Amino acid sequence: MKIFNQYSAVWIAAFLVGVAGFILLRQNPKWLKVLAFGVLVLGPVVAWTFLHPRQSVHVLDAAQVQAGIGTGTPVLLEFQSPY
Repeated sequence: MKIFNQYSAVWIAAFLVGVAGFILLRQNPKWLKVLAFGVLVLGPVVAWTFLHPRQSVHVLDAAQVQAGIGTGTPVLLEFQSPY
C-alpha cells in the first residue's frame, strides 16, 4: 500500500487549512481573520485548478501517430505518468 500519491499534497493542504481555520476562527472571529481564512482556502483551490493532472490533448492524435509509424517520417513519442 502506498502512503503518498499524486493527491497527498491535496490532503496535506486540506489538513493545514483546517488547522488554520480552527486557530483563526475558534474565538469570536473578526472580519480580518475571516478574510485571512478565505485567502488560505482560496490559495490551494487556485493551485489545484491550475496544477492538477489532466489528460493531454494529444491523446486524441493516437491514430494519426500510429499511421505515421513505419512510413519513414520521424515520430516523437512521449510517455508520461501521473506519479
